[in-house]
Amino acid sequence: MKLLFTHSYFYRLDAKQWANRQPYPPLGTLQVAAVAREIGFPVALFDTALRESPQEIRTVLEAERPDCVVIYDDGFNYLTKMCLTVMREAAFRLAEISKQHGCTVIICSSDSTDHYEKYFSHGVDYVVRGEGEETLKELLIALDKKDRATRLISGVAFQENGETIVTPSRPVMRDLNALPMPAWDLLEVSPYRNIWLKHHGYFSLNIATTRGCPFKCNWCAKPIYGNRYNSRSPEHVVNEIEYLLTTYQPDHFWMCDDIFGLKPGWVKQFKNLVKERGLTFKYKIQSRVDLLLEEDTIQALADSGAKTVWVGAESGSQKILDAMDKGTTIAQIQQATRLLQQKGIRAAFFLQFGYPGETKKDIDATIQMLLELMPDEIGISVSYPLPGTPFHEKVKADLHKKQNWSDSDDLAMMFRSTFPPHYYKILHRYVHCRYRIQRGINYLKAYKFYKLRALASMVVNSFLSVVHSYRLHRLEHATA
Repeated sequence: MKLLFTHSYFYRLDAKQWANRQPYPPLGTLQVAAVAREIGFPVALFDTALRESPQEIRTVLEAERPDCVVIYDDGFNYLTKMCLTVMREAAFRLAEISKQHGCTVIICSSDSTDHYEKYFSHGVDYVVRGEGEETLKELLIALDKKDRATRLISGVAFQENGETIVTPSRPVMRDLNALPMPAWDLLEVSPYRNIWLKHHGYFSLNIATTRGCPFKCNWCAKPIYGNRYNSRSPEHVVNEIEYLLTTYQPDHFWMCDDIFGLKPGWVKQFKNLVKERGLTFKYKIQSRVDLLLEEDTIQALADSGAKTVWVGAESGSQKILDAMDKGTTIAQIQQATRLLQQKGIRAAFFLQFGYPGETKKDIDATIQMLLELMPDEIGISVSYPLPGTPFHEKVKADLHKKQNWSDSDDLAMMFRSTFPPHYYKILHRYVHCRYRIQRGINYLKAYKFYKLRALASMVVNSFLSVVHSYRLHRLEHATA
């Protein structure tokens, strides 16, 4: 049985991400393709990331003539966890076209796990739920043997005689070292490299070192792995890094874990191996401020090449952090940010507004924290109810027809919050303007001379800041 692997994330269909020009390969798709190949199936890849339309799969289907198409979304990429409707429509079209070519269609994605029926109505035969490698392996073997006893396979949803069958969930994998290296050889790497070099001057690839997160932030990405946290060994990770450096010559890696290096001593072992093998590269991670303050973690990150650390600062209000079950404090955010910057690592903040109970005072506290600490990068969003999270359960009664963003720049407030939905879109622009103004001020203070471009940016952002502030003020009073 010949397999064609693909996924539904098209960067060109997400205007904000395409404008950023930071595309990453579909790591989860490459991983599962390697698993299928390891057990003897011929595999091919249709990488949609840089394509223009799902229609382009027709040419690949005609050339490869697969028996089965597996739409396997990259669960390591936070963009797929948001279940964007533009990508849902792309998945529907990929499934429909594949079905027209006589293929069995399997999908594994966060969105299909929540909406089996929608996918079945567009040509999907099987939905693989949650972590997919072991489930897909069993399903492919059964289909190859013409064994239709799929009720015995954990983690699958399908239809039988008009009835939807959902089998019990499968326990998550513990031994991640047992997985083969992702099938990088299936990927055409040069288009990714060319985009990165043209727009950023360096080339970045993605690696996953862990799965899951033991912390219980009640709004965070849907729990594919529950509260379990499993990690590859530092040796296993460094072996892959060495292979990628030798084969594709990236300058930089995105460690696309929810939490990087949580296990005690992991980061230090990783640093020692990187040094022993004489490897040179930069990388960015996601972490938590409380974890960064443990032992000599920040120093080990700096010594091993960490360039940027993203943390979920979320809010400058302790009240809101506690309501989110975040488990961190404002003091920890302050301390971790300063230590990172002292060690030459860029500190980056995820911020979110609109969490239930957030007041104008809480919003002002977040803005004040941002301008005082001045992280090197920021990402601003509004609270987004992902199915499978306690936060979704809390607000689902307020959700109506629109329950997903169309793309990553949608930023629609889909539940009732303190202020009307339009307020938060203006707030997003206002906070960005205030941040850019302060960066300009800091730049001029540091270099003690005036640079026309910096001054022009400050003038424009100052004007926009006043405009947005006035609009926010009117909405606040209208709400009151």
